[in-house]
Amino acid sequence: MHDLKGKAVRAGIINVGARGFGVVVRLASIMILGRLLNPVDYGLVAMVMAFTGVLALFGGFGLFQAAVQRSSLSEEESTGLFWMNVGFGGLLTLVTILAAPLISRFYHEPRLLAITDVVGASFIVAGAGIQHNVLLQRRMMFGVKATIESVALLVGTVLSIAMAVAGYGYWALIAATVTVPLVATIGLWIATGWIPGAPKIAPGSGSMLRFGFGATMTDFVSYVAVNADKLLIGRVLGTEALGLYGRTFNLINFPSETLNMTAGEVAFAALSRTKDEPERFRRYFLKIYALVVTLSVPMTIIFGLFADDLVEVVLGPKWTAASEIFRLLAPTFFVFAILSPLRWLLNSLGLIRRGLIIASVFTPLVIFAVLIGLPYGPTGVAAAYSTAMGIKLIPFMAWAVRGTGVRVREILASLSRPLAASAAATAVIFATHGFYAPVHPAVLRLALELGVFGAIYVPAMLLFGGQKALYVDLFRTAKAAQNA
Repeated sequence: MHDLKGKAVRAGIINVGARGFGVVVRLASIMILGRLLNPVDYGLVAMVMAFTGVLALFGGFGLFQAAVQRSSLSEEESTGLFWMNVGFGGLLTLVTILAAPLISRFYHEPRLLAITDVVGASFIVAGAGIQHNVLLQRRMMFGVKATIESVALLVGTVLSIAMAVAGYGYWALIAATVTVPLVATIGLWIATGWIPGAPKIAPGSGSMLRFGFGATMTDFVSYVAVNADKLLIGRVLGTEALGLYGRTFNLINFPSETLNMTAGEVAFAALSRTKDEPERFRRYFLKIYALVVTLSVPMTIIFGLFADDLVEVVLGPKWTAASEIFRLLAPTFFVFAILSPLRWLLNSLGLIRRGLIIASVFTPLVIFAVLIGLPYGPTGVAAAYSTAMGIKLIPFMAWAVRGTGVRVREILASLSRPLAASAAATAVIFATHGFYAPVHPAVLRLALELGVFGAIYVPAMLLFGGQKALYVDLFRTAKAAQNA
């Protein structure tokens, strides 16, 4: 708790810097593999991931969040959690192998049998590194953690590209699903230097399992809402439609997902330490929230404005049909950007049951919307999905913050500044569109578009959005923490 603010700010800055490398690697992977592989390859992988992604939620049974959220964690408890994570991972590997024939029959695709068996091996590999990951996060060693993840991603990406060049098709994508967790687990063991003891059940395991169960079920229900579209598209519309939609979904999701993951790791650890100090907790959350939406809100608006050029530059000419899907999904990730930090709020306060109820109430709405859009193809699903997300925005927000000390009006005030600055930048973009529209190639045109948007947005936020004081405070805190 000593100098928690300084440690959190310094950890956040280190985390952002380390993850920046990971973002570059992922972006390069998307651009290169998008030109080497086709929608069918991505569709096959997405079909398997729709199932294994659900199992992945149960890999650690929420014990990761439970261990981070606890005020203290003994050596005995860490050892017990390690063996439980390995056990859960091994069980899920077995379940995946047994389910492979069912997945293959569900999609009427025999190639999925072998793919599912290979992907299943990643569960036990990842389970062996979960508790080591917990130890790094509790020590707020986010730079080390992010560096390990970036190196693992780099190794997996290089292997995928090499296999794609060699003509292995969808197996180039599958290789990374096992390689990345393997390299990450090895790195986590080396970084922590911690070796677990003999298998045992720790005294505090019961309470952590209860917390973990609630967190896992919340993640499960949320996962269903996020992935129902891809499951139904694959079942009804086929491999190519799913590959087109799924690749677009992942492209638009990964920047905001990376941002929320990077900030969320630090935020969850810091907020969990201040949950017994309501006013301090509230101040921390609002500052973190303001910082995150300052970055994520304009990002999602950029996706909608420059969808055509983004798809052409990042994915390549064979993916031009994805542009309309990309544009229609932009509102979905606008809502994700606003609501995702509220999960940190609920989890750090231990309000797992509320999070589960909220997710259970709104998931049927999303599934119903997807079913309505399905007859109209991937674009219909994208439009329906975004509509459902827009409908749930305010009710979700109000329900999540009730009784936490954080008020809806404070959330809306934090949102109003990046929204106003983005609106000003958008107006300038439309006013000047005729000047850069004829510019070729697309990468140059996109650079001009992003430059114009940023030239308006950044000064508007600093000078008129009241954000200058926030960034000055962050800079001073980080500098003081470094000097200390």
